[in-house]
Formats: sequence, C-alpha cells, structure tokens
Amino acid sequence: QEQLLESGGGLVQPGGSLRLSCQASGIDFSQSLMIWYRQAPGKQRELVASSAHGGFTNYADSVKGRFALSRDNSDNTVYLQMNKLKPEDTAAYYCNAKSEKWDIWGQGTQVTVSS
Repeated sequence: QEQLLESGGGLVQPGGSLRLSCQASGIDFSQSLMIWYRQAPGKQRELVASSAHGGFTNYADSVKGRFALSRDNSDNTVYLQMNKLKPEDTAAYYCNAKSEKWDIWGQGTQVTVSS
C-alpha cells in the first residue's frame, strides 16, 4: 500500500526548532520527488521545500536559511529541519511524493509557533 506517514509537529516558541519526518512505504522512494507543503488557516497551500531524486533541493524564499530538507533513501524517509521558527511558520505541514506513477500525500502534521 502506498503511504506517507508524517511525524514531528508540535508547539514551539519563536526561535525554536522542530524536525518533521515523512516515511514512505509502497513506492520507489529513491525515484520520487519529495515535497513539503504547508497550509495555514485561510491561506493557500505553499510549497516549502522539495528534493528531487537526483539530490537537487529547492526552498521557498520565506524559509531559506532556516529550514533544511534531507532524505535518507535507505530508510525511505525525508526530513524537514526547521530552525529559527517564526509565528508565521504556523501551519499544517504535508509531505507529498510524486513521480510519473504516483502522487501521494501524507495526513499532515500541525506546527504551531507561539509564546
């Protein structure tokens, strides 16, 4: 069964850090484009970071220098390390795996940045 399982969200104070994980099953992870999106209430979904299977990584301007995406092809897992978090980073974060053969979404994990 094709599935993405996310974890790592939570409540953190401004300036803090969180690491999100997304583990894939049922797909050829190494051939997938892995993308993290986020969506805040009342706002459009925003691409946060992406990683092509060749290793090229792309970030939204709003998170450059603060967030880092990494992938472990041996464990079928992609991570999003989020540092220097701001209240405007508060959103539901979703993992997406894309290829010519699949387009799969995780269930989402909530990140709340508040003092």
